[in-house]
Amino acid sequence: MSKMKFELNRKGVADLMKSKGMQEILKDHATNIKNRAGHGFEQDVYVGQNRANAMVWADTPHAQADNYEHNILLKSVK
Repeated sequence: MSKMKFELNRKGVADLMKSKGMQEILKDHATNIKNRAGHGFEQDVYVGQNRANAMVWADTPHAQADNYEHNILLKSVK
């Protein structure tokens, strides 16, 4: 067995985590979750300090109540 040294390129990983490609992947996942959750939910993708992030939230009072009572977003992630 050979001894191999692996050094992570931190700048490259950071660039990858913030890239347009990663943002598109996150947008696709957020869209799927939003569509499964139903009417009244919204989504957004933004680039933070370390990586791109996606979020889905209940935008209307009816969706908020439905999510509170039935965990709609949690069930939509599965």
